[in-house]
Amino acid sequence: MSTGRQPPVKYIERITATYDALGYEQYQWHHRQTRPPFSLPKKPLAECKVGMIATGGVYKTGQVAFHYKDDTSYRAIPSDTDVTDLRATHFAYDLSGAREDINVVFPIEGLRLLYQEGFVGSIADDLLTCMGGIYSQRAVIDDLAPQLVQRCIDDKTDVVLLVPV
Repeated sequence: MSTGRQPPVKYIERITATYDALGYEQYQWHHRQTRPPFSLPKKPLAECKVGMIATGGVYKTGQVAFHYKDDTSYRAIPSDTDVTDLRATHFAYDLSGAREDINVVFPIEGLRLLYQEGFVGSIADDLLTCMGGIYSQRAVIDDLAPQLVQRCIDDKTDVVLLVPV
């Protein structure tokens, strides 16, 4: 009897093969020397404002699409955006699933359902998305990540759902 579970995706091997096929130099994986600065919420999730940061290259119709190499910009997508107005562009994954159902890389409808069912207190006005697969670690650490963190702080987001692609 099948459990319906899929085997884990071997991301490091898959990304290494993709970068090799695209002609990039050997990717140097980032290894933190200290524990990530995660912290537990100070209140129940049902009282928290939840945001999202997704790396699937999602953007709203009318916004500029991400370009391919080392795009460290991000898009703020209003949380009330209709899913039919969402698009994805990316060089490092097969977009067919995202084009069929954007929720596989930007689970906006699942987040809305959590709110409707009372599991989360509210959803941030804007959900954030960027281009994953940025080759330059320095660009992510020094440019993109601080912008995303500051945006979440400015938006008074309590909890952030991270959606890697």
